[in-house]
Amino acid sequence: MKNNCTTFEEHLTKQYGKPGTPKRDAFEIKAKSFVIGELLKDERLEAKLTQEQLAKKIGAKKSYISRIENGKTDIQLSTLYKLFEVGLGKQITISIN
Repeated sequence: MKNNCTTFEEHLTKQYGKPGTPKRDAFEIKAKSFVIGELLKDERLEAKLTQEQLAKKIGAKKSYISRIENGKTDIQLSTLYKLFEVGLGKQITISIN
């Protein structure tokens, strides 16, 4: 019996190209935006805040919080810090590998 399984990396390469290619890079950026948005949503819900309440705490619009949570917008590092540290009382640690 032949094994037709592929790894996730093989699937990504087939769909988006090898790492470092423009199409793959665009996919990776969108994927990371999605992860940040999901993390923000989880932390906001844990803090029992609505998007509107969080937006008000940091001086933004609810629609901006929604776009971040849905991975539909780029986010500046300063805004990321403001959202998590000021808005949610969390500490951000960034590592570069």
